[in-house]
Amino acid sequence: MTINGKRLPLHTRIIIALFLGVGWALLSSRLGWSAFTIDWIAPFGDIFINLLKLIAVPLVLFSIISGVAGMSDVTKLGKLGVRTLLIYLATTMTAILVGLALVNLIRPGEMADDEQRLRNRIDYELWVASEGSVERPIDGVCMSCDPANTELVQAVREARGSEEGEWVSEKIDQASRTKEQGPLQFLVDMVPSNIFLSFNNTLMLQVIFFAIFFGITLLLIPGEKAGPVVGFMNGCNEVFMKMVDLVMEAAPFFVFALMAGVVARMSGDDPGAAIELFKGLSAYGLVVLLGLALILFVIYPIALSLVLRRNVYGRFFKSMGPAQLLAFSTSSSAATLPVTMECVEENIGVSRSTASFVLPIGATVNMDGTSLYQAIAVIFLAQFHMVDLAFADQMTIVLTATLASIGAAAVPSAGLIMLIVVLTSLGLDPAWIGIIYAIDRPLDMCRTVINVSGDATVSSIVAHSQGERLFTGERS
Repeated sequence: MTINGKRLPLHTRIIIALFLGVGWALLSSRLGWSAFTIDWIAPFGDIFINLLKLIAVPLVLFSIISGVAGMSDVTKLGKLGVRTLLIYLATTMTAILVGLALVNLIRPGEMADDEQRLRNRIDYELWVASEGSVERPIDGVCMSCDPANTELVQAVREARGSEEGEWVSEKIDQASRTKEQGPLQFLVDMVPSNIFLSFNNTLMLQVIFFAIFFGITLLLIPGEKAGPVVGFMNGCNEVFMKMVDLVMEAAPFFVFALMAGVVARMSGDDPGAAIELFKGLSAYGLVVLLGLALILFVIYPIALSLVLRRNVYGRFFKSMGPAQLLAFSTSSSAATLPVTMECVEENIGVSRSTASFVLPIGATVNMDGTSLYQAIAVIFLAQFHMVDLAFADQMTIVLTATLASIGAAAVPSAGLIMLIVVLTSLGLDPAWIGIIYAIDRPLDMCRTVINVSGDATVSSIVAHSQGERLFTGERS
């Protein structure tokens, strides 16, 4: 797709494709062609989802191993390394909790029409029935069992071609077995007994545990023996990051098919039903932007002021301006890293040794904006499908999103891949990402600004804790 002989940027092509996909779905809905769209166009969107799921596990594995092994030696996992990782984890968990608080308070997923949400819920239950790795809906409710919904169930089943599974009749027994699990079962579940089964079943917590364990072990063996393994891991990481690039190059075509299928399934032959989708999306986008603004203009200033004992955030924001603008335009904290290091060293005053250690780790493990977005997106999608996530489920989101952010490659739309990880860990349909993909690109640009700003904030805090003097000049 070119204009005046110049190829349009990827994000522009994706935005055009998603509008074309929605437009086609609305047109086909009005003309009664929704079945054609679902049968002949939507499958390419499913292929897109499969490609993202294909990349997710190895991307997490090799990214984490490369990041941990890249610390060079075990001594760097000492005072400086532990302090850095703990602060990064603290900011990430804070961002997730802010996101959970906002989405539970505003509840954007419930702003859509109740009839549409009921249809979404039935669709989710039919997906559970057809998904072998998920035994029952996460909240244990069976709305498709209600005789009053029989016609709707049949209509949704015809739209997706699903068959009912055995979870309906075994619902009570499964709930009882779940209650019998001990309070530390989640720790047991994190440690794999067979990592290859973890790969095969997409058990992401186990994959993350194995990757961290593997990376630390590489630091503890002689360099001449670890070197080839580290090189192999770094090479594999580059391969899968390149796979992301290749998939994203084809994304406009897939996005068209994905959006056409999603809207066609939701609207059927009633175009008015699709309007409710975008009502919910607008509320979701505003909640994400509100959360990102709170992190950038409230959480980070408070953290810096408490540590430095003076208000320097105005100067911090001015110092980081070039890196923040680049982060917004590229949606990649990795591409922004050289400029981030320059701003942190020259404008803030962080030493090169501290910046070169803290910032690269942050580009791998610190994804505050992405983590906040994942928390809001998961709860929004659950609300949109009438799925009630209990407190324990939401705490699982905190844990999974925090750990998944460690493996989120610092490339555009990697957060979308990590969202699949979180949805899968909860037993929710990963194809739901198609609903929010329509506005993912602009939100991705905004949350990358938060990721980069968070890296700089943490590097400033770590530098101050080591006695370095910050903001001593006006070089910015």
